[in-house]
Amino acid sequence: MLDPHRTDLPAARAGLRLPRPDGWSLGALAIAALVLMPIVSVIWIAFHPVENIWPHLLSSVLPRYLTNTLVLMAGVAALTAMVGTGAAWLVTMYRFPGARILDHALLFPLAIPAYIGAYALADFLDYSGALQTALRGFMGWQSARDYWFPEVRSRGAAILVLSSALYPYVYLLARAAFREQSGASYEVARALGKGPWGLFLRVGLPLARPAIAAGVALAMMETVADFGTVEHFGVQTLTTGIFSVWLTAGNAGGAAQISGVVLVLIFLLVALERVGRRNARFHRMSRGARPIQPLTLTGGRGWIACGFCLLPVVTGFLLPVAVMLNHALRKPDAWTSPGLLRALGNTLTVGGIAAILTVGAALFLVYGVRLAGRGLPRLVLPLTLLGYAAPGAVLALGLLIPLAALDHRVADAMAALTGHDPGLLLTGTAAALVLAYMVRFFGVAQGAVDSAFGRISPSLPMAARSLGRRPGSVLASVYLPLMRGSVATALLVVFVDCVKELPATLLLRPFNYNTLATRAHEQASLERLGEAAPAALLVMLVGLAAVALLARANRAR
Repeated sequence: MLDPHRTDLPAARAGLRLPRPDGWSLGALAIAALVLMPIVSVIWIAFHPVENIWPHLLSSVLPRYLTNTLVLMAGVAALTAMVGTGAAWLVTMYRFPGARILDHALLFPLAIPAYIGAYALADFLDYSGALQTALRGFMGWQSARDYWFPEVRSRGAAILVLSSALYPYVYLLARAAFREQSGASYEVARALGKGPWGLFLRVGLPLARPAIAAGVALAMMETVADFGTVEHFGVQTLTTGIFSVWLTAGNAGGAAQISGVVLVLIFLLVALERVGRRNARFHRMSRGARPIQPLTLTGGRGWIACGFCLLPVVTGFLLPVAVMLNHALRKPDAWTSPGLLRALGNTLTVGGIAAILTVGAALFLVYGVRLAGRGLPRLVLPLTLLGYAAPGAVLALGLLIPLAALDHRVADAMAALTGHDPGLLLTGTAAALVLAYMVRFFGVAQGAVDSAFGRISPSLPMAARSLGRRPGSVLASVYLPLMRGSVATALLVVFVDCVKELPATLLLRPFNYNTLATRAHEQASLERLGEAAPAALLVMLVGLAAVALLARANRAR
């Protein structure tokens, strides 16, 4: 029989320390299980459907859903890579008219959800929209038979809107990668006769490729997850298929099978992004490397650079704001609508509760795995990021069915004990919505909190523990005061994401329960942009707060 106190055992000789099953580590595992539960539930339902319609899906609608999704992904990947990388290169390497303003303005489309951009673009380009009306008046055309105009509600328009909303992911990462490069590399390349294109293709692009790949992968993930944009433009994708099969056909198993295809695409994107970063790593040779000195573009070249950077700001930010503001001003009574006020209150309530619970759970989990040793963090932390990668519609499906089963069992038990049926306690209230937000955006909070923990010197909590402080006291008195800014940032970012989330909210909200996102979607679907505009503008305003915080953090760095 082995003596647990012997020091010559293999684990002791290897210097390994097994995690103790204390409250912190067990709580961290419970939180991780909660985050993973919807994904596991979707996989289980997909392989054990009540009615297996997979052969029918495979022979009918699934090829169309998958083709449209892949075309959107490819188009968005190409356009975001071109616009985001090009704009980042120009504002980093050159000075031209408006460069300083555009450096920050290129972030503004992050504040505009893609579905609001879709409502605005369709309204602007439709037959009765401002552009075609102006063209008919200027050219003297009488009807649509007198001229040709591209189809507005199409895959091309969806690619344009999604790219306009998502290129900042690539722009942010590429700009950071370009600015971290050494100016000496470019000086050597110029001395060897490389011109502007040679510098970009032979020096800048290869060094920034991992960052660009990460940004493009994020944009493609958001494209797969999108519902509002493709639904408004009538493009049938895998996400719209989940809604159709589940809500219209009433087949949860078929919806779970389509969700499984979505998860496969997401996991492939994550794997490709990780492989791309692992196989292409570049390091600065010294911390004191000379920064890049921007060159001044004058004349026509300067204005061309300005126009290239201004165009995505116009399509991704200025156009949606102008269209929605125009409709809101033309119908001012929509601002006092009881429906809008209820939606605003619901948004603040569920978004605020979800942000607090999500960041609190992230603090508990990250601190718990740090206390538990070396093995548990490597296992738990990466898994909890899967919720953020999974689309909202997939998470809603994975949450609603097990929660409904739990609701029925609890109701039956309470009815047997008390003789009173309490009804649905989770799926009939906003609690399911809060839980979906927590799972969906847990990765955002966890990343911010884990980064904040990593910036604190280990000697500080070690000193507190040596003075007899317990782990909870160390967290409250040492870590939290030093992490106050990061925690506040995480709360704001998670709250903004909750405000903008549409698919999960549409599927999980209680009856007659609207948030700002679902109110804007409902009214825009009925072609009542005057009623949708106030809710859309409020969502944009909340998004701008997060963008302003991001710009401030970039200036500080």
